[in-house]
Amino acid sequence: MNIRRLMGVGAGLLLALGAGMAGAAEKATLKIGYVDGWSDSVATTHVAAEVIKQKLGYDVQLMPVATGIMWQGVAKGQLDAMLSAWLPVTHGSYYEKLKDEVVDLGPNFNDAKIGLIVPEYVTAKSIGDLQAQKDAFRGRIVGIDAGSGVMLKTDQAIKDYGLDYKLQASSGSAMTAELARSINANKPVAVTGWIPHWMFAKWKLRFLEDPKGVYGDAEHVDNIVNPGLEKKAPQVVAFLKKFSWKPDEIGQVMLAIEEGAKPAAAAQKWVSENPQRVQEWLQ
Repeated sequence: MNIRRLMGVGAGLLLALGAGMAGAAEKATLKIGYVDGWSDSVATTHVAAEVIKQKLGYDVQLMPVATGIMWQGVAKGQLDAMLSAWLPVTHGSYYEKLKDEVVDLGPNFNDAKIGLIVPEYVTAKSIGDLQAQKDAFRGRIVGIDAGSGVMLKTDQAIKDYGLDYKLQASSGSAMTAELARSINANKPVAVTGWIPHWMFAKWKLRFLEDPKGVYGDAEHVDNIVNPGLEKKAPQVVAFLKKFSWKPDEIGQVMLAIEEGAKPAAAAQKWVSENPQRVQEWLQ
């Protein structure tokens, strides 16, 4: 009788363990796309992935891809989500083309914008002020990659504001290096840039006013998912609908990565140090 009873208990435990393992196995691995060269995309995606793994129990595979491939991947179901959709302008053409094949869960960052950025100590307040200070700025605006959206807009700004300036193409890292050199020397400098960006967490900067509206209004960065994610991972969809953070929060993670931390390690540290904020997203 005792042996039968023990066998019955053992069988019950095996069934319970088997059911638990099956339940865990049912949680599919989620694929989230991001743009590796965008510091905000890297920071946002890694922090969200850490929450999904730690708090919701899903495995996450992060996929660095180009912008167009990211949008197509979510629309076609090759990616489950992306958290890097700049709308309504920067990625507007992608959204218009694919809006019936994706679901926009709302912004993870508001007041994203592009424009000309200067250190706070610079006396110029608007883009138009640059012409009178041409010598101080050495008649140049330090840019990033030729052909990028902010560079095209800056070409237009130079024309619209009548600036006798040269737009100097470089790269994101070269632009911030020149910004650092100028700040260390307390010299005027104007660079092309955007927010969110880690440089706002490192230095006191501001956008030059753009009364002609060349750079457009502020945008928002949205969480975009494949329609199938609601059935595949409803908890994740609920989280992404609430996942939104502030400039100082994303700035902390971006700056940590810029200063040498691995993105996953920076995300883990931020999540562990901000439990109340994370809980707000999960309620």
